Amino acid sequence: MGGSGTLISVYPEELTFLFELEKPCYCNLKVVNNSEHHVAFKVKTTSPRKYFVRPNASIVQPWDSCTITITLQAQKEFPPDMQCKDKFLIQSTKVPASTDMDEIPPDTFNKETDKVIEEMKLKVVYTLPSGGSDDSSVSSLGSRSFKGASDDLTMLKNASIEEIQTIQRLKEERDNMLQQNQQMQRELDVLRRRRSRKGDAGFSLTFAAFAGLIGVLVGLLMSLIFSSPPADA
Repeated sequence: MGGSGTLISVYPEELTFLFELEKPCYCNLKVVNNSEHHVAFKVKTTSPRKYFVRPNASIVQPWDSCTITITLQAQKEFPPDMQCKDKFLIQSTKVPASTDMDEIPPDTFNKETDKVIEEMKLKVVYTLPSGGSDDSSVSSLGSRSFKGASDDLTMLKNASIEEIQTIQRLKEERDNMLQQNQQMQRELDVLRRRRSRKGDAGFSLTFAAFAGLIGVLVGLLMSLIFSSPPADA
């Protein structure tokens, strides 16, 4: 699982996340080009809604390397026995030197008779923070998580249909704004890379300010949702 191939090597050979409830967890993955060719790679996972991968596809120049940051979205409960069945797949193949890393053709990783696609599979491992690996800590945290869920259920039972619909609508708007914010962050990264290749040190302040404003609005919306419980029916 993982390790070295003809085109690329991947370090580490398994993805280890320091698991904490209701907090995002991060893991870096290094992809090394072992060849004299330009190599494109793409990252896939069995649980795309749980993980945010940046970049999820790119091109590594000959004998160069690239670092991938994988984010495990905040989880509300511990997995059974702290075991994770999620898997990651990294595909790689040679591409022409003229290929733009920001505009990789969609058929690059299609398996054809005259194209070699290497694949590496990586498993996911969850670990607990120092001092929290014993069963009593897991049980205590699990109990607090269950209590919080019970309180939420009681609050929803006491709420009216209109209030429940309002909460659901606000949560959907929050999720949409988070997705838009992540999309804008990816577009900012693309602009930075393009401008750095052209030797242009300037940056669009208007675009950056707009992205910052989106972040502030997301924060305010999340604060509104979770700090103001609905009134009793």
